[in-house]
Amino acid sequence: MKRDILRIDEELCNGCGLCIPGCHEGALRVIDGKARLISELMCDGLGACIGYCPEGAISIETREAEPYNEIRVMEQIASKGKNTVIAHLRHLKDHGEKGYLNEGLDYIKKHFNQLDLNPDEVLNAINERKNEVTGFSAAHQALKGSDICAGEGTGCPGSAQRTFGKPATNDSIPEPAHSELRHWPVQMHLINPNASFFRGSDLLIAADCVAYSTGGFHNRFLKGKTLVIACPKLDQNTDSYIEKLTALMETAQVNTITAMMMEVPCCGGLLQLIRAAASRASRKVPVKRIIISISGEVFGEEWI
Repeated sequence: MKRDILRIDEELCNGCGLCIPGCHEGALRVIDGKARLISELMCDGLGACIGYCPEGAISIETREAEPYNEIRVMEQIASKGKNTVIAHLRHLKDHGEKGYLNEGLDYIKKHFNQLDLNPDEVLNAINERKNEVTGFSAAHQALKGSDICAGEGTGCPGSAQRTFGKPATNDSIPEPAHSELRHWPVQMHLINPNASFFRGSDLLIAADCVAYSTGGFHNRFLKGKTLVIACPKLDQNTDSYIEKLTALMETAQVNTITAMMMEVPCCGGLLQLIRAAASRASRKVPVKRIIISISGEVFGEEWI
């Protein structure tokens, strides 16, 4: 049968990672300086990632495709090196594809001499999450300082179910918390960049989950700022976000931008949108990045 499959021109790809958030299935990784399709199994062929590539290295091709065959996939990706093989097998594990995962591991055991791969090393790497290669920069990895991909058998690391063991409290709050929100609307699709309240303001761009995860969000982070919220993974038509962010930089002439994101990989798309807008704007705006852990802690703040 014929089906649409992603194609990456490695000569054009510069490894920028802008395409990574556009792949909601998580089938793309930046490995050894190039974007790699680590699993055709999870590629839906819709090409949501294409618009994020500034080099035109990604396209969709329609070709004859047999039913998914893990052995053939292993034969194709083995030449791309150990890191790609490990990322592919880890992807199968994350999506609960145990049958395909076992087939891939069996392939390595039978061909490890030709592949120059140690089966035990590969298995340990699949289970070890701290060294996973993603589209995030080394600076981001250092800033967050913890495992962004914990959780077994989850398709998306950001969807992994976890509890934090925080004790419940019945302490009463003497006074209602005061809201520091100064305008409406705040969702990126709904805002008007030409609204007067944005002009010359310090802009806070927060991923949707940030306010729910961060204690004291209003007093600590929102006070004195205008606000825009977005979800780089679930929101549709994010190209319009780049246009609005560009207008906020150019027309509204915001003073500073603070990007607050959760530690999960898909949240990195928020910063990519800001960078894309900054590349279009002639006016340069200082940008601060704040990473929030899923338990609500601040991993760190830095101007980028």
